[in-house]
Amino acid sequence: MAVFTPVSEAEAGTYLGAYDLGRLEALTPIAEGVENTNYRLQTTSGRFVLTLFEHRTRADALPFCLGLTEHLADRGYPAPRPMPDRAGHWTGRLNGRLASIIEWREGDWLRTPGLDDQHTAGQALAQLHMAATDFDGQRANPVGPAAWRALADRCATVAGGEDRRMLQRLERELAGTIEQSLRKLPQGPVHADYFPDNVLFLNGAVSGVIDFYFACVDTLAYDLAIALNAWAFDATGGANPPAIAAFLAGYESVRPLSPAERAALPDLGARAVVRFTLTRLHDRLLAAPDALVTAKDPAPFLRRLDYWRAVVA
Repeated sequence: MAVFTPVSEAEAGTYLGAYDLGRLEALTPIAEGVENTNYRLQTTSGRFVLTLFEHRTRADALPFCLGLTEHLADRGYPAPRPMPDRAGHWTGRLNGRLASIIEWREGDWLRTPGLDDQHTAGQALAQLHMAATDFDGQRANPVGPAAWRALADRCATVAGGEDRRMLQRLERELAGTIEQSLRKLPQGPVHADYFPDNVLFLNGAVSGVIDFYFACVDTLAYDLAIALNAWAFDATGGANPPAIAAFLAGYESVRPLSPAERAALPDLGARAVVRFTLTRLHDRLLAAPDALVTAKDPAPFLRRLDYWRAVVA
């Protein structure tokens, strides 16, 4: 979450007037993340999140993203339900941006998850995949392999020093091809950004899974590989094998992997490294200078590649 587009209390109050959610009491910017503008919205009827959608979230993707969260919420999964306005619409316009109001989920994300937390988070990801199987929306991955080349080229126009060396290493991965066998793995709706800061815990259980704006239809095991990269490596990019094992065990306690999925995990893990290294490098080099956001260092994410390629070898 982040703040790119300023919103005043008066502007938020006017926007809120289209909803049956009470009167505005407080508006607080949420300055985490790198994608959309988010505010905590306290009203006389409760707490919500006001989101203004920025450059990476296309308008035509929102019916999928918001529809998936409603679908999951309908099935008892702890996803934030989108709030319709009085006309039944999930989105409107605020300060030149598409905007929505979604349910606030209680809980906090874990800065230092233990092995039990890793197991629980793995279970919750598998439960997401299972609960989403009958969601019929379609959206291609907006930052899948087709987008990587353009991201790398944009970064190359301004990169120097260590950033250019990172790009050179990524070039070796970009030169590879997607194996046909990977295309045959089970597909379905995925979160595609299942990082600890998007998974809220309360009393040892997952109380909320948020930020579905990269959600799409993709390989389920690729979503798992993204999550392993997010949960089971330290701040320097070093692997934590017990955490990997705990997360996998939690996932497979709900949805066992096929032999083909398990065999593909190292390659899928490497592909996830490419995706997130490129987007983090892009955001550091090309983000708006006045955005209230802390850019994430891409270098530790790239170091994960050493683990996945050693597993392949």
